Amino acid sequence: MLYHNDMSVCAAKVRNALHEKGIAWQGVRMDLRAGDVQKPEYVKLNPNQVVPTLVDRGRVIIESNVILEYIEDRWPGTVRLRPSSPADIAAMRLWMKQLDDGVHATIGTVSTSIAFRHQFLARPAPVLQAWYDNMVDEARRNRLRLAIEQGMESAQFSQAVKRLIRLLDDIERALADSLWLAGPNYSLADIAYSPYMIRMEHLGFGDLLAARPRIADWARRLYATPGYIAGVHGFMDPAYLTIFERERPAARQRINEIAAVPLAR
Repeated sequence: MLYHNDMSVCAAKVRNALHEKGIAWQGVRMDLRAGDVQKPEYVKLNPNQVVPTLVDRGRVIIESNVILEYIEDRWPGTVRLRPSSPADIAAMRLWMKQLDDGVHATIGTVSTSIAFRHQFLARPAPVLQAWYDNMVDEARRNRLRLAIEQGMESAQFSQAVKRLIRLLDDIERALADSLWLAGPNYSLADIAYSPYMIRMEHLGFGDLLAARPRIADWARRLYATPGYIAGVHGFMDPAYLTIFERERPAARQRINEIAAVPLAR
């Protein structure tokens, strides 16, 4: 059983891996805006109040990158998603570690500042406040509050965009040496990043992606994989895509303005 959300990037990469391996799965869709992940029965499964959560034979597995490796070990099958060499395995895990060490939170900041804030601001103030109050992660609560209240005008938005530009530069360099992030073969590292890449396109990073030819080619190959088509693209919510499309022109302009500033490394 997979507890997930259609547009969650973390849930998307887990669905991608399951479909890539041809694993049949059942899902429970969680409404993140309605606070489903804050309900006591879900918190018992995942105290972090996030998706996804995988329940397999009574065993609860949380944290999306951990779930990806669990899937690889639990269902080795004929499709291998972990590299064969120790060096490439290390590279795969370092790319995935970047997501956990800040890239995921950065995407959350950018997504909320550009698009999701409008959904929250449309809610009655007491309902929004209750959502804040029930969030266990104080740092996440403060980050999202700022993104909702100030949007692209907040200092954290500019910092987040610069972090993502640095990530794109790192990926472009890495792809000079191999077709995929962690060696010659498609792996969990590529799966882990695929929903983040399409999210950046949705949010207005298209010019920055197109300016990096290796990333542009890699993204086309990512989007053509069976796991991505079924597990990511197949779950795109039209309501969210409409918000992205509406907000993208202003976001694109702001992102390109920020990108013109030299980045400190």
